[in-house]
Amino acid sequence: MNKNKFKNLFKRKIVVLDGAMGTELQKRGMPVGVCPEIWCLENPHVIEEIHGEYVQSGADVVYTCTFGANRLKLGQYNVSNVVEMNRELALLARRAVGKKGLVAGDMGPTGQFIEPFGDLGFEEAIGIFKEQVQGFIEGGVDLFAVETMMDIQEARAALIAVREMTDMFTIVTMTYEKDGRTLNGTDPVTALITLQSLGADAVGCNCSTGPEEMVPLIAAMKPYATVPLVAKPNAGIPELIGNSTVFTMGAKEFAAYSMEFISRGVNVVGGCCGTTPDHIRELKETVAGKKPMAPVRKSVSAVCSSRKTVVFEKDRPLRIIGERINPTGKKTLQEELLQGRLSRVRQLAREQEKAGADLLDVNVSVSGIDEEKKMKEVINTLATSSTVPLVIDSANSNAIEAALRVYPGRALINSITGEKKKIENLIPVAAKYGAMFILLPLTDRGVPETADERKEIIRSVYDKARLYGFTKDDIIVDGLVMTVASNPEAPMETMKTVEWSSRYFKCNTLLGLTNISFGMPQRKWLNGAYLAMAVERGLTVAIANPGEEEFMNVKAASDLLSNRDKDAFIYLKRFAGVPQGERRDASRKGEVPIDEIYHAIIEGNREDIESVLERAVKEEESAEKLVNDCMIPAITKVGKLFDSKEYFLPQLIASAEAMKRGLAYLDPYLRKAQSEQRQKGCILIATVKGDVHDIGKNIVALMLNNQGFDVVDLGKDVSAEVIIEEARRTHPDIIALSALMTTTMVNMKKIIDTVRQEGLGCSFMVGGAVVTASYAEEIKAAYARDGVEAVRVAELLARKARGE
Repeated sequence: MNKNKFKNLFKRKIVVLDGAMGTELQKRGMPVGVCPEIWCLENPHVIEEIHGEYVQSGADVVYTCTFGANRLKLGQYNVSNVVEMNRELALLARRAVGKKGLVAGDMGPTGQFIEPFGDLGFEEAIGIFKEQVQGFIEGGVDLFAVETMMDIQEARAALIAVREMTDMFTIVTMTYEKDGRTLNGTDPVTALITLQSLGADAVGCNCSTGPEEMVPLIAAMKPYATVPLVAKPNAGIPELIGNSTVFTMGAKEFAAYSMEFISRGVNVVGGCCGTTPDHIRELKETVAGKKPMAPVRKSVSAVCSSRKTVVFEKDRPLRIIGERINPTGKKTLQEELLQGRLSRVRQLAREQEKAGADLLDVNVSVSGIDEEKKMKEVINTLATSSTVPLVIDSANSNAIEAALRVYPGRALINSITGEKKKIENLIPVAAKYGAMFILLPLTDRGVPETADERKEIIRSVYDKARLYGFTKDDIIVDGLVMTVASNPEAPMETMKTVEWSSRYFKCNTLLGLTNISFGMPQRKWLNGAYLAMAVERGLTVAIANPGEEEFMNVKAASDLLSNRDKDAFIYLKRFAGVPQGERRDASRKGEVPIDEIYHAIIEGNREDIESVLERAVKEEESAEKLVNDCMIPAITKVGKLFDSKEYFLPQLIASAEAMKRGLAYLDPYLRKAQSEQRQKGCILIATVKGDVHDIGKNIVALMLNNQGFDVVDLGKDVSAEVIIEEARRTHPDIIALSALMTTTMVNMKKIIDTVRQEGLGCSFMVGGAVVTASYAEEIKAAYARDGVEAVRVAELLARKARGE
């Protein structure tokens, strides 16, 4: 079925997907801890029976049993024939379904975080997913499904892998935590903007929650969706009954939620963990004859980082692009970029974001630099250290493409002109990666002086962009500011361009405002006045320095007076009760090393932590004092920021790794002192038998180690026998156990009971995506929901063990 037929299918009816696979396989004899894909190939009649039952129950689409059939996960079972395995499992599904349903090639996560959030290289991840895609194509699938993604960068890697091999219909669904964000901090709207712009044909949610909790996630996405939305929830929240985890939501109750999903804009429904053919049958009967709600818009003018979306609309406050990450005229930044250091980049990003920048312009053009390589480094650094979306600013089309490929969001290109090479090189690249772009109206003939000439160029570039699927929502027209010092008529020609673009051409507009005052004294007054004039004519975005107080004050006043600041919220927040002159962000220049160490931990500055510690040691600061009075308070502050959702997993990991590097550097100096680790105690940590997921466990181990515990990490898929043997050897104060799957969670109780029978006398702490506080209480263990809470719980248990 080609893509257009799929699109017509989604317009015509509510499409029903199949239900759970893992729980169905276990019901039919698959042992815990085996590789599901291998077992299915060894027992083909079982998987064919499950596929067949889902189709008979009314599923329009069944997913292949290939959720973990990628190189990394299969490698744990010494399987190397990845393409062949995916092909055979796709053929099994096709044979079972026949012509009664459609087969989706299913890809799940690799189990590792992807660059820049983790150690797995982005290109390597794309290559891993391409192996599965090749197998699916050979196996004759009808479409692709990328599911249960907790890392937006991994979802992008999988989607790019599909798009670089085929144009077949592709569904991408993310999995969200209780706070409505992924483990990496991506909210549903941001995931939607990223994925639909990159070429996903349908986007949504699966797993993690029951239908009730998933409804608000869909509702948040619908106003910005240009593609069909997908909901594939679990059958409620699992409960422990006896020694088994059971999903207790019945088929009728599960199906009843479909009506609310449809009312909120879902076009595709199915089931995840705990759902059965009975759930799908009830679901099919409930949605039969119901008409899907079409996407409310064909395009959306928005960019995003991995954690924040910025929407461009004329009735919203003026958006500010911070201009300072540009080495032109900045000797310190030039030197750092050439030396391979990014401290100044981080600082400029932090200062501008704090001052009110909505986006950050990134330019790394320095004579003698490998711009393509450096741009990727800076983009990866800012993707984890900054929240706001990025603007890729370069005259080098290769550098722009390199940045767009790795950027975990939807970026804005600065810029595409009417020059022949720019159009030929950049419009296809922007289309491939779903980027917005700034349209700068100049050509190979030079800079047009009049608004009429600029209008002609704007129309021409837009007509060429339309051929690649761009709409007016995907571009922002730059009015082209020239200095008033060289041409007194130039400012008004720019104003005419802005007004025409905004009110008649109907697109968003931008000005590099500070160019107007170049060569003039008291530039801030010219900048402010010109800003006010432009806002009145419909300006949407300005590139400027948000640290200039006068400029930002005029922006706030202009937003209020043009009715963009509803209820004067931004104006009052800026000025009410704040004495004039207290708004400036204090510079951190001249900090003493101990302050720099604290901020290096807070900001996750792994590259500079050792050098600032070296300075501190040379100034005769005690290593113990640096750890106890500076580094531990800093990582504790990071924990509080994580608890309050100001920080998310990427920042937590970066800070923890900076702490780890710092402790490693100070280790020789600490050896002479009494060991803090032995004071706090020893923790044995492992992911339980049958569970090969260890991302969360690794983060917890890193956090515990950084806080002074002696951590013995046994890895993943660890049996009770191995844990007991190691416990006898190390005599830990605490045994910490992790599980991500409901089917392996029950092994925690078995391990704890066995260890207690051995009389080893240690405490227990459990956690993981499926583990709850009530389950922990039932098995008589302490509960920690994440790495930050694990530190607090471990300290309480350790003090209790010492009788404090």
